[in-house]
Formats: sequence, C-alpha cells, structure tokens
Amino acid sequence: MIRGGLHGRNANGRPTTTRAVTGIDQNVKLNRALWVLADELRRMRG
Repeated sequence: MIRGGLHGRNANGRPTTTRAVTGIDQNVKLNRALWVLADELRRMRG
C-alpha cells in the first residue's frame, strides 16, 4: 500500500491507481491510522 500502484475504481466508476507515499508525514499518518484500525478490530473480536 505504501508503494502505490494499487488499481481500483473511483466513485464515478473510472479506473484509478494509487500513488506512493513519499513524505515522512504521510507515512507516519498512514501508519498511525492503520494501528488505530487494527486496535479497534482487536477490541471488536475479543
């Protein structure tokens, strides 16, 4: 995910590709969001 290149479709149905995370700020923000998501999923399961 951090390297980019994932293919998908936008809200209008057009094909799109993700961009790579290049900045340290973006990297930290993404990692923090993933950690919070994983923690919430852990709480829901057990």
